[in-house]
Amino acid sequence: MGQTKSQFSDDELQDYQDLTYFSKKEVLHAHKKFKALAPEKVGHNKNAKLPVAKILQYPELSVNPFGERICEVFSSSHDGDCTFEDFLDMMSVFSEGAPKSVKAEHAFRIFDFDGDDMLGVSDLKKVINKLTGEHKLNDNEINMLIENILEEADFDDDGSLSFAEFEHITDKSSDFLNAFRIRL
Repeated sequence: MGQTKSQFSDDELQDYQDLTYFSKKEVLHAHKKFKALAPEKVGHNKNAKLPVAKILQYPELSVNPFGERICEVFSSSHDGDCTFEDFLDMMSVFSEGAPKSVKAEHAFRIFDFDGDDMLGVSDLKKVINKLTGEHKLNDNEINMLIENILEEADFDDDGSLSFAEFEHITDKSSDFLNAFRIRL
């Protein structure tokens, strides 16, 4: 562990602790996990950027249907590649210590595929298709499901969900916090 610690100054560790929901020890543990994805690259360069394919080797991301999209949302570059700081931010938001409101904000961004700050029909179709995986629903079933979602949560009847409407859904969901979690 001494080798991992030596890559960061005490000030850097303090900054990471201040900017995340992690302790200094957890930051070092996150770096160890990040480094394990590409030791040849990260071992000598704490600022290394890993391609999405490497990040998706992280066990809980590899089985997550939104793994690529999560990387895109948390990446500081447009290609989805991640620096340690991107990875740390991702792990922090998915940690148990992150508040529900922060998790809801990031879940909304992950589901907002077209980036228009609304969850429209096309976004909801993509979410449903990712969630159903190989057990795809037919178009009629998808349209009925979207209709039910909008009937339940689209309070202003504009045919899409705003962040406020989405947050209302997450507030009512008893398992949202458990579902939106990745262990370090």
